[in-house]
Amino acid sequence: MTFTEKLSDCQSRVNATLERWIPASTVAPASLHEAIRYAIFAGGKRIRPVLVYAGGEAFKVEAAALDACACAVEMIHTYSLIHDDLPAMDDDDLRRGRPTCHKAYGEATAILAGDALQALAFQALAQDTAIPVPPAQRLQMIGVLAHAAGSLGMAGGQAIDLGAENRMLALEELQTMHAYKTGALIRASVELGALCSAPVDEQRFARVSRYAQCIGLAFQIHDDVLDIESDTETLGKPQGSDLERNKATYPSLLGLEGAKRAARQALDEALENLADFGAEAGTLRELARYIVEREH
Repeated sequence: MTFTEKLSDCQSRVNATLERWIPASTVAPASLHEAIRYAIFAGGKRIRPVLVYAGGEAFKVEAAALDACACAVEMIHTYSLIHDDLPAMDDDDLRRGRPTCHKAYGEATAILAGDALQALAFQALAQDTAIPVPPAQRLQMIGVLAHAAGSLGMAGGQAIDLGAENRMLALEELQTMHAYKTGALIRASVELGALCSAPVDEQRFARVSRYAQCIGLAFQIHDDVLDIESDTETLGKPQGSDLERNKATYPSLLGLEGAKRAARQALDEALENLADFGAEAGTLRELARYIVEREH
């Protein structure tokens, strides 16, 4: 299977699992479920679920055992996008090439859609019977996802981001913000895949965790580059929005070429952490390269 075929297969798997977990739009309250489905089936790349599958593959876990984890991280990611787009946060009108959830369904329904997705993510982790680990390890997995979503993860990163508008952050501050806002869930995705193996090889787990930290950094640097070099149609969201808000970015601190070099350095370190793995980490390697070469 080629890398493109593997991406497509993972995307199909997680979409099918989301269909099973998310109530139909005909189930009451219908407007809420319609808004949830509008946001989560908007055609995203599913990078985080693919990282779950790739992380599990590196530990020789069957794909069926990873479906709920892949589903859970996509729910958390989509919830964060819904809330980030709100007028009180980033105030965006466009997401994945169409109106944001609050533009389509109103602010109150969008807030509730995000709340419901967050809760449903933990329900999936807690209840899915295909996850082949002891109860204590399942609790560890729930803790990993909770930490990634909380004040030392995505929520904290968004708080730092909101407080940084019209203020030029130092490079260390910018790295902290993105380690929380973007990197935490990327790292959790790989870790959840690995934690679906029992028992877990702790040394190898530490290596894939560091790999995930590095690609989380590369992902955000490349996002900042795309905000300058790409266009709204390709991105599916307003191009140049970071510049418009006078937000600190890696190109603004390092220069455009410096930012590209930093992304490549993060990629190289990520791959170094997979040196002791064989073909089972092939998808992780391909994903790392894809992250710094994607066009949106």
